Amino acid sequence: MTEELKKYESTIKKKHSFNWTPKFEEEFRTELNKKVFVPIVIKTFEKLGWDLVFQDETSAEAKRKGDWKSWTEKISVAYEYGKVKVKSVSLGNEMWDNGRNSKRVRLFKYAFQQTEKELDKEALAELEKEVERTNNWDDYEIPESLPKPKERKEPKAWITILGGLVTALLLGYVVAFLSIKGIYIIGLFEVGVALAIGFTLKYLIKVSNYTNYDILNYLLIGMIVLVYVSNQYFQYQIILSENNYEPIGFFEFIKLRLEAGLTIKSLNTGWIGLVISWIFQLGITYSIGILQLVSKLTSYQLERVPMEVVDFAFYHFVKEKTENQVRSELSKMGWTEEQDQNEVFESIGALQGATELNRME
Repeated sequence: MTEELKKYESTIKKKHSFNWTPKFEEEFRTELNKKVFVPIVIKTFEKLGWDLVFQDETSAEAKRKGDWKSWTEKISVAYEYGKVKVKSVSLGNEMWDNGRNSKRVRLFKYAFQQTEKELDKEALAELEKEVERTNNWDDYEIPESLPKPKERKEPKAWITILGGLVTALLLGYVVAFLSIKGIYIIGLFEVGVALAIGFTLKYLIKVSNYTNYDILNYLLIGMIVLVYVSNQYFQYQIILSENNYEPIGFFEFIKLRLEAGLTIKSLNTGWIGLVISWIFQLGITYSIGILQLVSKLTSYQLERVPMEVVDFAFYHFVKEKTENQVRSELSKMGWTEEQDQNEVFESIGALQGATELNRME
């Protein structure tokens, strides 16, 4: 930030917010039209040193980094008939923002209005033309050639599914072993299981070249269920093998566990507490696991197709060509196989997915 902006920031009167997710929102008016609004918002973000994470025709979003280089607030700016709505939301686990969100909103308002004053009618008209050129990709130069497709691998779902199930059984055994030894920490281990599943899926997707999201999501759910069901079964087997107990069936073992309930310190929460803990295990593991899956899948879909090819295909979509016409253009550039073309289209979708991931609060 410039010294002027830093000086103004120090004078802002803060308004504190207390909430599960602290936020602050304010509105003001502008004389700008819709076409130049977002570019000026982006210029303002750049002045403030905030990271742009999303933009469309009438809104833009940025995230601000704190002293530890981690995002601390997300700032959303939207335009509607001359009215500007600015909202800042805390990204940490805090319930009190110490007035930081109000400072972000009011600092943005000041910086935006200063940026607006810097542009006269001629500059605004030129900016509007520049926006039109950018949105229509008028400055894009069609290349004479494109990088050739990489050596193509047929997608093999069985590799991903088999690898996922084997991994789930191994994780189930590890969790069971640690639980029996008394070093299981609820919450921490669920996060560890989710990260291990995400790490495994990353490499299984790469090896198998399989990217069907719906099937991978079902596989993720199956893996999580298998981890915790097999965990109970492995605990049952370990207990029987290490002790001279009279053999009982697995379902009898589960019945005994429910009767014993869940004890937290000296408080026995009964079978209800135990069932809730199992639901918690499934829920927290899936919520983290699905983020891992989407992130790893998006990264792979982007890395397997050169960005020059993605830009080439996207340019033709911007020019309102149909999918078949875009396939024809790709074929002229050496991308003749349908699977290779499908991977290009998946990469375009992955770019949108990456944007949505960045927008998450």
